[in-house]
Amino acid sequence: MRLPRLVEIEQKLYAKRVGDLAAAVHLAWDRSGGQRRIRKGDRVGIAVGSRGIDSIAAIVSRLAELIRGAGARPFLLPAMGSHGGATPAGQTAVLASLGMTPASVGAPVRASMATVRLGQTPNGLPVYTAREATRSDGIIVVNRVKQHTDFTGPYESGLVKMLAIGLGKREGAAAMHSQGCRSLREDVPGAARLVLQRVPILAGIAVLENGHHQMAELIGLSPDRILSEEKLLLRRARRTAARLPFPSIDILLVDWIGKDVSGVGFDTHVLGRRMIWGEPEFRGSNIGIVAALDLTPGSHGNALGVGLADLATKRLARKIDWSVVRTNVLHTGFLNRAKRPLILPNDRELMNAALTALGDPDPRAVRLVRIADTLRLGRVWVSEGLLEEARRHPRVTVVGRLSHLRFDRSGNLKRLARGDGALG
Repeated sequence: MRLPRLVEIEQKLYAKRVGDLAAAVHLAWDRSGGQRRIRKGDRVGIAVGSRGIDSIAAIVSRLAELIRGAGARPFLLPAMGSHGGATPAGQTAVLASLGMTPASVGAPVRASMATVRLGQTPNGLPVYTAREATRSDGIIVVNRVKQHTDFTGPYESGLVKMLAIGLGKREGAAAMHSQGCRSLREDVPGAARLVLQRVPILAGIAVLENGHHQMAELIGLSPDRILSEEKLLLRRARRTAARLPFPSIDILLVDWIGKDVSGVGFDTHVLGRRMIWGEPEFRGSNIGIVAALDLTPGSHGNALGVGLADLATKRLARKIDWSVVRTNVLHTGFLNRAKRPLILPNDRELMNAALTALGDPDPRAVRLVRIADTLRLGRVWVSEGLLEEARRHPRVTVVGRLSHLRFDRSGNLKRLARGDGALG
């Protein structure tokens, strides 16, 4: 079967970026007022999640240094709900994969899954928080504020979600997902408010990223400002989020999916798919076939979200730890996302299958886009069928020449490097 030729393009995205990271952390910490709430000898937890946030290890390391400088004793507190297989060892491993270990950060990890029930939301859902958090003298929550992969609301993914779900460990995640998107929209804010009232939260450190998945801003918030300010930060994140520049795509070829890309492997806003029964799909490109080639090492076998793809490779399938996927998906309730797509032996067969499903079109007319992952959309590859549209697009520059896909002897493509979209 003849395959389409591809050409590399660059897309102009929101590009603001923090220059001096250490200074930015210090300023955010100062503006949060957290240093005024710490006493010498206090045990202070830094709550961090499972996402691949830009410079997260450096941010946490600098915070630990500032805490030690105040005479207090920092520790790392995994705040990732049921991720990492919902075990202390699994959650510690997730932090390590993100560069956060006792040696690198200068603080021990307290990864117990034990929780305390704080009360309930106005709708009657139980609210849990990590027992380690209640036994500490203070907690700093650190997270990126962005659109959520499942729902739309005044609070989506950020500090509020971390307070309500991440700190709640397995029980908290299960409770807040128990009514699907409705409980995420309606109960998470109330749960976060209860945590703020009953747990010694010292500060929130919010990260905003630019369109290249780089840290654009670091914002320090006092506990009483988290609920009010995060709404505004989310609006800004929505306006600056990266998208594919084409309204209609026949095939989206995604080299990497994984938990360090997004909670469901893909950014659902980029795909225009959330695949949750009863919920409307997100606005985005109209994509006919989503094809996934590989699973990131940082996923630790968790391929939750693979069900959003139509086609996948045997290489990806072999890397899936279905016991971890099962734990994660059962606590979200969105079982559709853990379904297996059609599995093909290699990348060449996957491409042939995609074109067959489209009716064997003229390869010069196929509208194909290839990306490293859904976080990195600054440099992508497009087929000949999109070339003229790319040349007319005001934010797009064509930087290469049309070339054929090159497969190795196993029928696989050289993977796009996750840093910049270049081959690597």
